Amino acid sequence: MTGPATAQPALLELQQIAFHHGSRRIFGDVNLTLRRGERLALVGGNGAGKSTLLELIVGLRQPSCGRVVAFGEACHSEPQFRTLRARIGLLFQDSDDQLFCPTVLEDVAFGPLNLGHGETGARRIAEQTLASLGLAGFGERITHRLSGGEKRLVALASVLAMQPQVLLLDEPTNGLDEAAEKRLIAHLQGLDQAMILVTHDRRLIEQLANRAALLQDNTLLDAVMHSHPHQHQHAHLHIHPKEQPKPAHDQPLPRHPDHHLSEG
Repeated sequence: MTGPATAQPALLELQQIAFHHGSRRIFGDVNLTLRRGERLALVGGNGAGKSTLLELIVGLRQPSCGRVVAFGEACHSEPQFRTLRARIGLLFQDSDDQLFCPTVLEDVAFGPLNLGHGETGARRIAEQTLASLGLAGFGERITHRLSGGEKRLVALASVLAMQPQVLLLDEPTNGLDEAAEKRLIAHLQGLDQAMILVTHDRRLIEQLANRAALLQDNTLLDAVMHSHPHQHQHAHLHIHPKEQPKPAHDQPLPRHPDHHLSEG
């Protein structure tokens, strides 16, 4: 899968980012550039720090060292990150961390209202965003009574309603049934925002990502994606660091929930 030309200007740069939790180093010397049109799959084992890295990008956590540069400007202070969060939308792994208003429409309209849209305009944006995700008519539903999959889509709607320039999506297909997942992937394919996708979902990676990075052994490695269709109707997706040679087809990578994903 070929990525977009690297001549595009950088929207986001992480420069020598490190993060410690107490005395434990979660990761160190992380460097990452995201450009227009790129959809980066960020993979790695549980506890590798993928969600933490997304939170660092928007200033919800502070790195132990290094800096975040977004849209050409280094971000250090909370006012800078508050402005940045209007341009970079983060979908949390847990939808309950994102949804806090009584009704669906209030949750999805909250972001546009904060961006200065009037009540009528914010409501229109919210309704249009919900409809685009197959949630027309959900506006008056009580948020805490939604199913897990419905909450996932509403949480995504609350992010998309702000019309961010970059999307950070942490396990966006969690809790979705097959039909909702297909609808979600089709919707994301139609967007032009750059994205970072934290996911274990092979189908999402294969159908959406054009780059991959592997968070492993406390560092971030550029990775290569290979998809191998088989005659017996299943496929393997291999993701491995660029420094490693491409595995022979009859010698697959060891089974791992992140960088050897398969569907039977």
